[in-house]
Order: sequence, then C-alpha cells, then structure tokens
Amino acid sequence: MRRDVVAYITGCETCVRRKGPQKRKRAPMQIQRSGFPMERIAVDILGELPKNANDNKYILVIADYYTKWTESFPMENMEASTVANIIVTEIICRFGIPTLIHSDQGSQFESELFSEMCNLLQISKTRTTPYHPQSDGMVERSNSTLVKMLSAYVDEYHTNWDQLLPYVMMAYRTAVHETTGSTPNRMMMGREVATPVDIMYELPREVKSIPANNWVWELQERMEDAHQFVQNHVNREML
Repeated sequence: MRRDVVAYITGCETCVRRKGPQKRKRAPMQIQRSGFPMERIAVDILGELPKNANDNKYILVIADYYTKWTESFPMENMEASTVANIIVTEIICRFGIPTLIHSDQGSQFESELFSEMCNLLQISKTRTTPYHPQSDGMVERSNSTLVKMLSAYVDEYHTNWDQLLPYVMMAYRTAVHETTGSTPNRMMMGREVATPVDIMYELPREVKSIPANNWVWELQERMEDAHQFVQNHVNREML
C-alpha cells in the first residue's frame, strides 16, 4: 500500500474509531530448563479443603522441576510466614537452597516477608503471568494430577486427610513420571525406596501377618490404602 494512502487512512477519524488498537508483538515464551535436583522448585497452595480436627484446611505443594519430586504439607492458614517457615524447615534444611522459586501471584508469595527471605538466601523469585497458566506448564500439569488425587482422597477421608497426606505422597513418588520415564524417588535419590512386599504386590489379606499393636495395624492400613489409591489414579491422571 502506498505511503500517502496509509497516512490518509491513519489520519481519518472515522477509520480510527472503527478499528481496535494494534496488537503489540510479544517475545515468545522461553523454556527454562533445570539441570540438577532442587535447582528450580515450584510452590502452590491448594484449598480451601474441609477443616479437620487439627484445624488444617490448606495444602502447600512444592515440586522440583528436574526430578518431579513433590512434597505437600497441611496448613491451618496460608499466610506468608507459614509458607516461608515450611519452605525453610522442610525443604531448604533438608535439600539445600534452590536457585529459583516459581509461584503464582498469590499475596503470600508477593509479600515483603517472602521477598526478604529470598533475598537473604539469594534465591531468584519468578511468577506466573496473570490469566496465562501455560507460563508454568510443569506445575500446572503436576498440580492438576495432584488436585484430582487429593480431592478424591479427601472425599473419602474428611476428618484425617492431613494425617494421610505423607502416605499419599510416598506412593505418588513411587509412580513412574511420563516426562522423565522414571520415578521421582530414583531421580532424587538414585534408587527406589524400600516398601513392604505386600503393598507393592497387593497380597491377599489372609496371607498377611496381623500386627498385634493397634498403631502398627493402623500404619499398615494407611500405607496399603494410600498405595492402592495412587496406583488406581496415577496411570489415568499423570502427565
């Protein structure tokens, strides 16, 4: 189109009113890859869940980009101090300081306290783009799987879901992840964790030994239920 025609149309008030604003070009999203365990972690909060006897109604989910290792911790609230304390005591004190923490734009992650914690520990902090969940595809997919699993589990166990979370996560980490082709356990620790043979191979109850102690009996039931539940769901849901 000739320049004089373009200039005329651009200066036409009627034409300008009928046309919307021109879309600005945006740089394509870049894939940020992780090179070793716990280099980059994603954090998210699930809830509000049914409040139980321990007053817990939220779950803090923390996932490692490299190994797909996932942890979840019940919380009474989702304040910045609660979230930061769990990240430090349960993740950093055991696995070391991550290079980067990625989250959504929740107030607890955007707070001054959380920012100062990251500055103190020299952690880079990134966030998702509003209304664009694809800006963090890994955590969106893993959270989608975890949400479906936990929501179904909570439907069955309203009162003690927080006590059963560790067993669900133990079973979750024994499942092969489609992206890595391996279990989070092997990716993180270089081996599979040892589990009772009757849990792994679902031996009939009549051939299992019956614990005399009530606590040991409950432990066996929890582990069996959690592993059976996860195995029934993970093949259909995990991406």
